[in-house]
Amino acid sequence: MRDLKQTGFNDRLSAQQEAKKALLAKFKPKAAAPDPEFEKLAEKRAAEKEALRQQHELAKAEQRREKADKEAARMAAEQAAQDEVEAAKRAARKERKALTKEEQKAARDARYAARKARQR
Repeated sequence: MRDLKQTGFNDRLSAQQEAKKALLAKFKPKAAAPDPEFEKLAEKRAAEKEALRQQHELAKAEQRREKADKEAARMAAEQAAQDEVEAAKRAARKERKALTKEEQKAARDARYAARKARQR
C-alpha cells in the first residue's frame, strides 16, 4: 500500500506538465460560431457611417458657403469704401480745378482791365 501513495519524480513532472497544459488551454481562443446577424449589422453600420459622412459634408459645405458670403460682403464693403474715397478725391480735384479756372479768369480779366487802362 505504501507503494501506491508514493509517486516518483517523473510522475510528478508529467502531472505538472498536464496541469500547465490544461491551464494554458483555458486561455486559447475557441472557435466562434459566426453571428448570423453580422452581415446585417455591418450593412447597418456602413449606412450609419455614410449618413454621418453626408451630414458632415453638408455642414462643411454650409460653412464654406457662409465663409464665401462673408468674404463677398467684406469685399463689397471694401470696394464701396474705396469708391467713396475715389469720389471724394475726384470732387476735391474738380473743386480745385474750378477754383483754378476762376483764378485764371480773374487774372485774365485783371490783365485785360490793366491794358484798357493803359490805352486810355
